[in-house]
Amino acid sequence: MQRTLGWIWAAVGLGLALPVLTVMGAWASLDAAGWAQWRHLADTVLWGYLSQSTLLTVGVAAGSVALGGGAAALVSLFRFPGRRWWDVALLLPMAMPAYVAAYAYTDALQFSGPVQVALRQQLGLQGALWGDVRSLPGAMLLFSVCLYPYVYLLTRTALSERAGPLMEAARLLGAGVWRRMATVALPLARPALVAGMALALMETLADYGVGSYFGLSTLTTGVYKAWLVQGDRLAAAQLASLLLLAVSLFLALEQRAQAQLRFAGPRAQSRAEDSAQGLTLLRGHRAWLANALCALPVTLGFFLPAGWLARMAWQSHVSGEGAQAWARYPEWALTSLKLALLAAVLTVALAVALAVSRRLQTDPAALPTRLMSAVNRLLGLGYAVPGAVIAVGLLLPIGWVQTVWPQAAPLMTGTALGLLWAYTVRFGGVALQSIDAGFARIPGSLDESARMLGASNWRLAREVHAPLLSRATLAAALLVFVDVMKELPATLVLRPFDSDTLAVVAYQLARDERLAEAAAPALAIVAVGLVPVALLWRAMRFK
Repeated sequence: MQRTLGWIWAAVGLGLALPVLTVMGAWASLDAAGWAQWRHLADTVLWGYLSQSTLLTVGVAAGSVALGGGAAALVSLFRFPGRRWWDVALLLPMAMPAYVAAYAYTDALQFSGPVQVALRQQLGLQGALWGDVRSLPGAMLLFSVCLYPYVYLLTRTALSERAGPLMEAARLLGAGVWRRMATVALPLARPALVAGMALALMETLADYGVGSYFGLSTLTTGVYKAWLVQGDRLAAAQLASLLLLAVSLFLALEQRAQAQLRFAGPRAQSRAEDSAQGLTLLRGHRAWLANALCALPVTLGFFLPAGWLARMAWQSHVSGEGAQAWARYPEWALTSLKLALLAAVLTVALAVALAVSRRLQTDPAALPTRLMSAVNRLLGLGYAVPGAVIAVGLLLPIGWVQTVWPQAAPLMTGTALGLLWAYTVRFGGVALQSIDAGFARIPGSLDESARMLGASNWRLAREVHAPLLSRATLAAALLVFVDVMKELPATLVLRPFDSDTLAVVAYQLARDERLAEAAAPALAIVAVGLVPVALLWRAMRFK
């Protein structure tokens, strides 16, 4: 039994690691022609990919830290009317994928868009009133307003749990507001700022929708150009390996910052005590200014693009301009729902099996236990692997199989199996984190009591663990479901023929400049994205 269990988890681990192993193994198959192609890339487009990716990450790092850190400081360290409302509302941009916001801002602010046309008519001006939205600075601003919640959430938690008593002590010692911010709050928040920034940068590098739609030359768009335009699979894999290396650096930075959070200061005893200590009361124009500063990022990151998408969708429906798209909308929605449901069931089943198996194993030195630990690490790191890397890492071995066994390849490229495999690798860590959090709330004494009463491992898992894990399992399924609904890069490449999802359709319609028709599927993605925001708010409320 132990040997069989070991083989099972070894196979699961290989399946999870295959995309990364394939991408990194591309360097081992370089021949003279491959080196010549790589030198050609280095002489032509590689430095453009690296420079634009670097500039984009620097801009997003500065923007997300400024918006997220500033909002977290206002909500956590000051009291003013509207503070509780902004505490929740500042999370809303997490429901807005950056590529969806790009469609709304492009339609509104482009040269022929309603905003510029109306202003030119009112002011009697001609020519463009501002630069093209689809540019590198536009992408920096877009990612910053959509991804700052990562910085906001971690920084707000760190300050709310630890800064209150220390800020109060500094005030009693005579320190002013700015000195308390600089000498107490900033050092406490620094690890959280770094961790949130690293998460935002991983999402930025993994993005394909904004980079492709804005015409940027980033590493992610370079991977797709090498694969789909030039037909060079080896170059695509090598570019994907560079992207994976960059994301791995940010992941290591995030994990190191998360570890430092434990030493950032003493944790407050309760939220009630924290809310009463160390908070500076703002009145008058200062309170109005605080509300305006909190409103700025959430308005730019959620309210404006969501409102504009709703306007576009309504006008498209009323005018009949997108009648063909509206007619096929149920088909696209059904495809998205089926894929998301299948991926959620498969991914959560794997996460539950892994978590339960680790819980029931009593011998840490046994081979299955060591293999399960390795699978746990692989599954946890999958969320940091960009969809472009996973797509290339799966298509390469499928191509090798096709040369040896042509009948087997269509099973992966002509069905949803390859896509579900990619979703499991990409979002397994999300499900596992939720299940592990559920298990952390189940004391080990319950397991010991059940075993003393003669319960087998299967009965223990079925009658004790399963009921207590029901809420964590549902939360994990919802999170994976929403992530799959929003996922674009891997879906764009691995989807079966004639199986377009809402994310793919919205991207294709926007790419064809049919922005009004793209509004309805994009708005549906945003609506589904509100689910994890509601779950997160509920968890924070009862924390």
